[in-house]
Amino acid sequence: MKNGKAVLDAEDAEKAFLEDPKIAANLDLLGGLGVLSFVSGLAGEIKNYRALFARGLDIFTRTTIDDILDATVKHLTDHYSPSLITFIWKPVQNRNDITIRAYRDYGPVSLEMKLEGIGSLESFFSASAKPVPFSVMADKLKGDSTIAALAEIKPEIVIPIIGPLDLYGLVLIGSKKPEGEYGRDEMEFLERFMLFVSQAIENYLHYEHSLRDIKTGLYNHGFFMTRLKEEIARTRRGSCTSSIIMMDVDRFKNFNDTYGHLAGDRVLESLAHAIRQNVRTDDIPSRFGGEEFTVLLPRAEIATAWIVAERLRKSVTEMVVPWEIPLPRITTSLGVFSFAPDSRLETNEIIRRADEAMYAAKANGRNCTVIWEPALANSVPQKTEPRRKL
Repeated sequence: MKNGKAVLDAEDAEKAFLEDPKIAANLDLLGGLGVLSFVSGLAGEIKNYRALFARGLDIFTRTTIDDILDATVKHLTDHYSPSLITFIWKPVQNRNDITIRAYRDYGPVSLEMKLEGIGSLESFFSASAKPVPFSVMADKLKGDSTIAALAEIKPEIVIPIIGPLDLYGLVLIGSKKPEGEYGRDEMEFLERFMLFVSQAIENYLHYEHSLRDIKTGLYNHGFFMTRLKEEIARTRRGSCTSSIIMMDVDRFKNFNDTYGHLAGDRVLESLAHAIRQNVRTDDIPSRFGGEEFTVLLPRAEIATAWIVAERLRKSVTEMVVPWEIPLPRITTSLGVFSFAPDSRLETNEIIRRADEAMYAAKANGRNCTVIWEPALANSVPQKTEPRRKL
């Protein structure tokens, strides 16, 4: 094992030093001068740094956020036993949405936290990006709603994840098991080790941000097209059908002309939130362009895709968009198309058929879902609501 090798190297170096004939002949003198204890301390520090580097390298080999968090929890719990480890981060940097993952005894647990964001902590960590006892931060930020929400899980230490521009997230470490305070050495380990973890999470978020639409936080058109090509290839190799949903906001140009583009942007943001709340974990919701959205549903038959599409449509009609004045109800038209393993269709043809079904939904009076069928080919009415450029 690399970790074991690192430890042996440090021990062998210390042993070789002590066995040197000149050193052996002067052990009493060197001991009295404190040289031997100094050398022993250096050997211990070398072991610690090598072990820290090995842990950090293990974190950097992880390619998914789940793997990064699992490895971090393992290393922290192996080093000492926190009662709870909680990760909080912003999936999209220009939005307040946050993701929370918590672990106890190596396993994930659910937390009920009324936490709306972490933006209020940015100024605190801009002065110092080091781990800090929660009690110190709470004392300096008395009355802050974020602090009140964090206090519910009783964290002992708060570690910031700092990006180039702002605060990306936090790692909260609970009290030690058995009860005890974190010592100086443990705080130093946390500070050094979390540099690796913070950078790994930051790298992951940067990659994720490159795949996201800035305005809505959904996947962007380029990522959707890449995943669609991959899903077509995977479907052809297997025996499962997959589907896509094309979704367009009804009369969106008229809405923008009446209420303004800022109100229109708020509608798109709210609609994106509704989409995220109503699709499966493995689905790929994206902003296709302007007010048009797509959802790729891997391993989903047409019946499943229909259920998801109808759930989306109904969710949008019930959506209340916060704005300066009451806004009218928003509706959408949706088209659904499925492609089977024996299908020879390529990406453009699959999208075209979903598009035809969507415009058939508009022709049927809007605010409905249509499944593509051959009779729709070449019979779609003139597209009176052109896609708005991003």
